Amino acid sequence: MDWGTELWDQYDIIEKHTQSGLELVEKYVKFVKERTEIEQNYAKQLRNLSKKYNLKRIGKDEPECRLSSYQSFLEILNEMNDYAGQRELIAENMMMNICIDLTKYLQELKQERKMYLMEAKKAQQSLESTYKQLDSSKKRFEREWREAERAAQYAEKTDQDINATKADVEKAKQQAHMRAHVAEECKNDYAAQLQKYNKEQNQFYFNDMPLIFNKVQDLDERRVRKLAQGYILFSDTEKHVMPIIGKCLEGMTKAGTNVNERNDSMIVIEQNKSGFERPGDLEFEDYSQGINRASSDSSLGTPKGPLELLGKNRNKNFWLFSKKSKKFTPERIMPTVTEDFTHLPPEQRRKRLQQKLEEICKELQKEVDQSEALGKMKDVYEKNPQMGDPASLASQISQTSQSIERLKGELNKYETWLAEAGGRGDTLRYKSHTFNNNGAHDILGPDGAHSDESTPDPSQAIYAEFDDDFEDEELTAPIGKCTAMYSFPGASEGTISMQEGEVLAVVEEDKGDGWTRVRRNNGDEGYIPTSYVTISIQQMKDI
Repeated sequence: MDWGTELWDQYDIIEKHTQSGLELVEKYVKFVKERTEIEQNYAKQLRNLSKKYNLKRIGKDEPECRLSSYQSFLEILNEMNDYAGQRELIAENMMMNICIDLTKYLQELKQERKMYLMEAKKAQQSLESTYKQLDSSKKRFEREWREAERAAQYAEKTDQDINATKADVEKAKQQAHMRAHVAEECKNDYAAQLQKYNKEQNQFYFNDMPLIFNKVQDLDERRVRKLAQGYILFSDTEKHVMPIIGKCLEGMTKAGTNVNERNDSMIVIEQNKSGFERPGDLEFEDYSQGINRASSDSSLGTPKGPLELLGKNRNKNFWLFSKKSKKFTPERIMPTVTEDFTHLPPEQRRKRLQQKLEEICKELQKEVDQSEALGKMKDVYEKNPQMGDPASLASQISQTSQSIERLKGELNKYETWLAEAGGRGDTLRYKSHTFNNNGAHDILGPDGAHSDESTPDPSQAIYAEFDDDFEDEELTAPIGKCTAMYSFPGASEGTISMQEGEVLAVVEEDKGDGWTRVRRNNGDEGYIPTSYVTISIQQMKDI
């Protein structure tokens, strides 16, 4: 069933119905917009809440950072921040997929409906114009027919009048004949107009208007279908992010299960254990026997270590709960920080010294690597002057050597303090190879001291040592691959030749000297200029 057949005479109803449908679409778009505003405000409030309670303002070195309850709370805040992001995504998708899309489609429907209604009005106006012509020809035919009847009656009356002349009779008959002829023409014109109108009316009611109404019906059905899709998107938009929201909620749950109260207690002990011994019993001071006050005072100082380290007066007792002084002085804020950390309790001092040693070792290793890189570069410049001036590296080599010596001094100093504090000296060590100012190798022992071994020939190519390393050690697993952009002859010792487009395995990355260590499939290894190749480093997964 269609509107053109069943509602052929309900133009006004169809016009009103379609207008009401378009208004419903507008109303739904407005509803979704308000929903997106609610989502955006909700997400904004969640983000502000997360920011308000985020404890990142506390430094990473703060004791609380290691507690599982603290870390879990941060995870909950992060998950809530991600949750807020999903609410924003819901608002954004609703705005894009529903509001903007429906608004654009609504404008198209309005233009299309307006065009169909205009076509209907034009067809109506054309039919009305034809009807006016029909009515005009009908009235003319009626008027002329009456005039013809009167002329015929007058002619007959004149013919029967005995007083009328023959000329009068003839004139009356001619007039009647003329009127009859005009009336006949009007009759034929009226018949033609009637036929034309009936044809157009039939076209109007059986073809033109049904076709327009069917088009309007199709438009309205498309509107309803599009609106239904908008209804579905309203729920699907949220359904699509529900898995991620579920992960956020699971993350919050996991954060709660990750809290380990026992481990937190152990961390508190580890961070705050002083290492002091508990105070011994106080000796009885028998004033009745005239005991020397000075010796008595010295007997009270049995637990000297903790009292002195805590900055207490030896004549005062050691209390677990110290009374806070109402007078504010800078000294009461915190003890004076010393380089050897003697202001800390023994246990905490050992830990801080150990951390400082590890930091120095890492920094020293970095300087050693830099020194190695400069040595390689200097040797390459000496063998290939066109690549650079070796003298230009002298200042950098000297500065690096000074940094290494300075760090060695700090390392020995902190190792001595750690030994005094009763700690172990098995700190992280750096690589044994370093360079002196001449580019030759110095060998460092496990304690950081120079051994008697040295490179027998300083002028020997630096890469010869690395070639020996390649032969003695097992093949290092490649960390990536590279493709040659240009050909390289590899004439110097320690280098390897390559052709343009050749693919090689990367064994060691460029350490800042402009050279990369590579390997062929046949096992040949050597150095190539980093700028001659494009490198792709593999992302290795932890096993």
